[in-house]
Amino acid sequence: MAGYKIKTKSSAKKRFKFTNSGKIKRSKAKTNHILTKKDPKTKRNLRTSGTIAKADVPSVKRMLPYGK
Repeated sequence: MAGYKIKTKSSAKKRFKFTNSGKIKRSKAKTNHILTKKDPKTKRNLRTSGTIAKADVPSVKRMLPYGK
């Protein structure tokens, strides 16, 4: 008998992507509004993606059960 399927959290699938090595990518915060007072260097650094902290990996993997 087949087991149950686990639902993926919709909020997590919009925010996180898996790399080929199994790490979890995220985009940086503070990029949506009130950008006029931010320095161009700051805005340029916010465009790059980062990886989530090691402590957050188990909870994100629970939210995304069918990721790598």
